[in-house]
Amino acid sequence: MPRTYHAAASPTMYFIGVTTTKSSIMKVFPAWARELSLDAVIEGIDLPLDDTPEHYREVVDFIKHDPHSLGALVTTHKLNLYKAAHDLFDGVGHETELLDEVSSVSKRGDQLWGHAMDPVTSGLALEAIVPDGYWSRTGGELLLLGAGGSSLALTLYLHNRAAAGGDVPSRIVVTGRREARLREMRDVHERLGFAIPVDYRLAPEPGDNDAQLRTLPPGSVVVNATGLGKDRPGSPLTDAARFPADAIAWDFNYRGDLVFLDQARAQRDASGLGVVDGWLYFIHGWTRVIAEVFHIDIPTHGPVFERLSRIARDVTKEHA
Repeated sequence: MPRTYHAAASPTMYFIGVTTTKSSIMKVFPAWARELSLDAVIEGIDLPLDDTPEHYREVVDFIKHDPHSLGALVTTHKLNLYKAAHDLFDGVGHETELLDEVSSVSKRGDQLWGHAMDPVTSGLALEAIVPDGYWSRTGGELLLLGAGGSSLALTLYLHNRAAAGGDVPSRIVVTGRREARLREMRDVHERLGFAIPVDYRLAPEPGDNDAQLRTLPPGSVVVNATGLGKDRPGSPLTDAARFPADAIAWDFNYRGDLVFLDQARAQRDASGLGVVDGWLYFIHGWTRVIAEVFHIDIPTHGPVFERLSRIARDVTKEHA
């Protein structure tokens, strides 16, 4: 069945996701709009996981041709939306060409543009979690649980950092439930001449991810990039999993049942774990896309960024 989209009555930015009404951005955006002097509103567009290509094309076509629809942030549907509607975009960024996804939809005059923002936003969030020199000092490695677009984006950030002579992990391990997704990531890495050794591990069951934890040295960073805990219940690990000593457990999610973080917190004191949710990733992700959609400058650090972060915390009270 076709979906019906009504013309926006005022300048509107959309959030294309699965359960958008539950996201903090629905409270945060109006407060940010006042702070940034934006005369605009936000609306959510919920699509089921792995929706039909026709539905993805409908939403992109609507935004493209509706005068007051200025753009959108896309979460779970980044890959599928771009695959279904890539021909509707008049231009895309370099990262979109590499990742075959769009997380930002915006307009430049009459043209519709798509950008993959995750290499920037995940890198900014990682920089806030691990200080400069962390990898060389600790000898830690990076384990990415999940081989989707978010994991690939973070590896691209690290590749660029390594190519510039920056501090990076000595090894990256990526696990995925499907061999095809791991192969897609490997193909991208090979085209780039990837600058960091990567192990690609098929992990159809949580116990397979547990086994990869046992290969990591102390101080490693373990990332839940599967979506489990937000879009779907559960964790990529079993309760028997054991994190390395002094590791950092980072969940890309900040809302949901967050079982992965509960598992890490249960070992925090005994193993000296750092436990980090996806709140800062959320802040960077939204501010980068808002800057693109409204063609404004939003710093990634400093007083303005801190003020926006504080406003978000005050509005939601979730991270006070």
